[in-house]
Amino acid sequence: MNKILSLAVIVSLALSYTAPVIAIENTGYNAGTVRAQALKNGMKAKAEKKKSTKITRTNNKYEYINLDWWAGFNDEILNDYIARAIENNKDLKIATLNIEGFYQQVVMQRSAEMPSVVAGFAPAYGNLMGKTEDTYGLPIIANYELDLFGKNHNKTTSARKLYEASIIDERAAYIAMASAVGTAYINIVRLDALVDLQTEIVALRKDIYEMMNISNREGLASASDLVRANKNYVLGVTDLTEIKKQRTQLLNMLAVLIGDSPNNIEDYKRINWRDLAYNGEIPEYVSSEVIMQRPDYMKAEKMLEKAGIDVRVARKECLPSIKLGGGVIFNSKEFGSLLTTSNMLWGIGGGIMQSLFTGGRTIANLKYKKIAYEKSLKNYEKVNLTSMQEVNDSLVAVNMDKEKLAKQKEIKTLEEKDFELTQMKYDEGIISRLDLEQMKENLLNVNRMVYSSQFDCMIDYINYYKAVGAKA
Repeated sequence: MNKILSLAVIVSLALSYTAPVIAIENTGYNAGTVRAQALKNGMKAKAEKKKSTKITRTNNKYEYINLDWWAGFNDEILNDYIARAIENNKDLKIATLNIEGFYQQVVMQRSAEMPSVVAGFAPAYGNLMGKTEDTYGLPIIANYELDLFGKNHNKTTSARKLYEASIIDERAAYIAMASAVGTAYINIVRLDALVDLQTEIVALRKDIYEMMNISNREGLASASDLVRANKNYVLGVTDLTEIKKQRTQLLNMLAVLIGDSPNNIEDYKRINWRDLAYNGEIPEYVSSEVIMQRPDYMKAEKMLEKAGIDVRVARKECLPSIKLGGGVIFNSKEFGSLLTTSNMLWGIGGGIMQSLFTGGRTIANLKYKKIAYEKSLKNYEKVNLTSMQEVNDSLVAVNMDKEKLAKQKEIKTLEEKDFELTQMKYDEGIISRLDLEQMKENLLNVNRMVYSSQFDCMIDYINYYKAVGAKA
């Protein structure tokens, strides 16, 4: 019986080994070239050995979205919608769950750096050496891979990079959510303005059509003038219906963003469209270093670091695997005396295992990881370029739309003076009411253009906020 149990310990230790793969050729990796490529783009990338900034989670999710920036709108209703989205938005909850999932992967990978111990209970009944008897066994087996070359630790670090990238993804989701809520809200307020102004235009066109109808009956206006006035009135009503439809769709979108039912959109409050304005400062120029605050840039950086670690892991797969193991088996005919030392067999051992032939799998894996590293580097460079483009585009839009708005306000001032002169002419009986109504419609159209441009500028501000990673 003792010989059988000793054999069981040895077999258990042998089965615990995982044979690594051996490299058949020299596959040195020169990281200097890729470092130079990164430096050519103005970014001080240090390739595989680049120092990493540790990313940690925050319990205060409002830090992600920079509420101080949103305070520039002086609109508590907007802030409330953003707060409701932070609490209820489904995409944000998914992003948080993704972090939990990646953290558990880190825990699972970290377990490979620690010893493993398994135990069992094995009652048996059989005939051994011509004698039938009951036996009870309690095997306990421990295994540990000596991480002499740091391979398992590198794997854990690689898994941690994915975990840190998921934290960055969460931040990106919060910034995107706040931007989406702000954009939807401002566009809803814009459509409130357009509804009010278009309602006035429709009322004016209706008056113009009725006056034209009277003039046509009296022979003072042609049938074509009457048809044209009627057509303008119908088009005005159609445009008003379209604006209301767009507003309802945006309210439905806002409901989804804040995690509410679209059935409640009739109760959604918003600021008076004449009072909404942004009082913050948007710079004309920003440093190129601002892109380093963007989540996509930070994630690309983490994925580049991970790819470099994966190359090191692939290299270390070529090295031998050193494992230690031990086992204890308690065996007794009587259950009560099972744990006594007289019924104990134990053994410890270790070994170095190296595979001699794997059909090229190790070399292919190393080359694959190098290719993945090159792809990560190119993506890092691409994100660098696209980030600068988006920041520049947002600044150009802000400055150009502000300039356009200033010119449109000049047009509005001139149109108001023109209308005042027309009003004076009407009061003096020089022109008809029909002429006055038509001039009033022109003034309303100019007002609609100016207010629409004001809201365009606010949307530009939000795009800038998003482009600089909420660090405006």
